[in-house]
Order: sequence, then C-alpha cells, then structure tokens
Amino acid sequence: MATNGRRRFKAHNHPNASFIKRLMAIVYDSLLVLAVWMLVLGVANFINGEAVHGPLATSLLFVSTYVFFAFFWIQKGQTLGMLAWRLRIEDNDGYLINSKQALVRYLGAFVVIGYLSILLRKDNLAWHDIWSTTRIVQLPNRKKTT
Repeated sequence: MATNGRRRFKAHNHPNASFIKRLMAIVYDSLLVLAVWMLVLGVANFINGEAVHGPLATSLLFVSTYVFFAFFWIQKGQTLGMLAWRLRIEDNDGYLINSKQALVRYLGAFVVIGYLSILLRKDNLAWHDIWSTTRIVQLPNRKKTT
C-alpha cells in the first residue's frame, strides 16, 4: 500500500482494542464533543443574532463533530478519550489514517449495530473498522520511572 508520505507508527503490532475500552473512550470523547457543540452553536447564535436551529444547526453539529474526530485521527491517531484509555487508530499497515478513511469511519459509525460486531468477532473489529481498513489498537501500559 502506498504511504503518500504518511507517518508509520514505530510499534504497530498491538492487539485490537476491546469493546469496553472503546466504549469508555467514546464516553470520554462525547463530553468533549458536547463542549465543541456548545462552542459552535454559541458562535453561530452570536453571528446570526438569534438561536440557530433546524437543518442549519444539525449540519453545523454534524460537520463540527467530523472535524473534531478527523483532526485527531489524522494528525495524532488518538482523540483525547483514546489517549486516556491508551487506544490508537491506525490503518491495517500501521500508518496514520488519511482523510478518506476518517470520513468512512465517521459515517460508518452511525450504523450503531456495527459496534456489536466487536463482541461477535475474534479480531474485535466493528463494521466501520472493516469498511475503512482501519483498526483501534490497545497500547501497552506506560513504564513507570522510579
């Protein structure tokens, strides 16, 4: 697979993350996304001079959520929730994911039942992992320095 200048992680042979760890990272990131939503709607309301609602508000929230996740996934391979739970997203060859993979993951994640496949598959992959040729890996514990 061509890398197109993308960065490969030094260690990329970690096991795929469990359903519970992924769920905990989702909960953590949901709180951050809620803060982003408040900021985006606050700015939109200020610019508009009144409350933004309906399709415009929905579109703003949809796009801002994608930008939040895509930025972290593409730049660092981790959202803040993933960092807290020692998870990382990478493509199947151990590289940072690209914008197309991020978009496929984001849209595919709306098929919520696809998360249940993690519980049924030995490789712990959700449908959107498969569709985007990416995976969430569990990073090892950090070594304590004494």
